[in-house]
Amino acid sequence: MTRSTVWNSIAATLGQEIAAGHYPEGTKLPTEAELSARFGVNRHTVRRALTDMAERGLVRSRRGSGVYVETAPTDYPLGRRVRFHQNIRASGRTPTRKMLRLEQRPCDATEAEALDLSPTDPVLVCEGLSLSSHTPVAQFVSVFPITRLEGLQEALAEIPSVTEALRRIGVQDYVRRDTRVTAELADAGQAALLGIREGAPILRTVGLNTTLDGVPIERGITCFVGDRVALTLAND
Repeated sequence: MTRSTVWNSIAATLGQEIAAGHYPEGTKLPTEAELSARFGVNRHTVRRALTDMAERGLVRSRRGSGVYVETAPTDYPLGRRVRFHQNIRASGRTPTRKMLRLEQRPCDATEAEALDLSPTDPVLVCEGLSLSSHTPVAQFVSVFPITRLEGLQEALAEIPSVTEALRRIGVQDYVRRDTRVTAELADAGQAALLGIREGAPILRTVGLNTTLDGVPIERGITCFVGDRVALTLAND
């Protein structure tokens, strides 16, 4: 096993333990000497792992005091009603969204099937970043059947919340029909947007939202930073 692989493994293990609540937010991590003994490596390797975690915002070093957990993962329920702003507020953090793209184009074959459209029907594409207390937690791309949602583009240009934008145009409620979750590694573009290193773990969800009577209104792909969000299944 190479030295690079070793420090990556240490950082991943500690990150998983933070996510599991073994080291809550504000907790001091074991010393470099203690971690060196635990993992059977020298302090330089441990220090490289801790530096990587600090660069990702997981921990912070306090001179003369030690290394502390900077932030705990945000619980993010996946259920029948998935609402970003509501989920983040429930964790005691401030939700914001940064729009990167809002445009119309013809749908592709996958979108047509999911949204019950004809080939090349127009869709509205909304791409951006989801932030929790100013820290990026996810990159999202939502695709809407624009002919069913008149006025949505104008609403989203003013309101970053999809739920509120839909409500403005008359869709008072909607539900998640299905969600597929996979684990992946961040590419260079995702890493730059999310402030993580290339190859860091991400959780990719593909979900389909419908009206209460089952009409598809949104296909969304969201890539969550693996150590900033804990996806949970909610029975709502």
